[in-house]
Amino acid sequence: MKCALITGGSRGIGRAICTRMAALGYYIIVNYKSNVEEANKTLSLVEEAGGNGELLQFDVADKDQIQKVLGEWIAASEEKHIEVLVNNAGIRDDSLMAWMTDEQWDNVLKTNLDSFFYVTRLVLNSMLERKYGRIINVVSLSGLKGLAGQTNYSAAKAGVIGATKALAQEVGRQGITVNALAPGFIKTDMTEDLNEKELKALIPVKRFGLPEEVAHAAAFLASPEAAYITGQVLSINGGLYS
Repeated sequence: MKCALITGGSRGIGRAICTRMAALGYYIIVNYKSNVEEANKTLSLVEEAGGNGELLQFDVADKDQIQKVLGEWIAASEEKHIEVLVNNAGIRDDSLMAWMTDEQWDNVLKTNLDSFFYVTRLVLNSMLERKYGRIINVVSLSGLKGLAGQTNYSAAKAGVIGATKALAQEVGRQGITVNALAPGFIKTDMTEDLNEKELKALIPVKRFGLPEEVAHAAAFLASPEAAYITGQVLSINGGLYS
């Protein structure tokens, strides 16, 4: 059974990717940290899209949880193979660097950057054995351009971009592609605190993006037809930055 693991799949972009991948026939593994109600909503949408799946609760910022929960799932699921991994889970905790606390730095780096390493390393082994896989990392405009108040978030996402390009060179010959999606301002709970009216004036298409538009790009990169695209960062930002 071909599976797609989406971290942070309970809401926003992650939920949209879960639903889209379900429509393509993947068995969906919805990772979430704590909000089981929202995770179950995602699973219901997966089923409405004609798919099937399950929930897998672990904190991507905790390497021991990743090893225990995801590692045990992989060991126990001989007939299920994670063919697509979408590293989507992430947090923001904005502050000017002069006032940023150690905790703000550490939490954002662990959740956005360390999680890429620990989750991907576990999943990669079976992809290498089967000589096929799709790894898609959800990064950010912030990791490309840098945004004031986001030195932690920008550093983490820029780190994942660099790792994407390096890993793509390591595993390309094994039929595994590694790419990144860099959303700009997308209408999710992560952007609810932003001034949409003011910011959309800066965007050439004059609006925030939708989670479904990011999910469409993820589905393309996950497809067999995208086999010759790897090590790339696809910006989904309405023309705000390129």
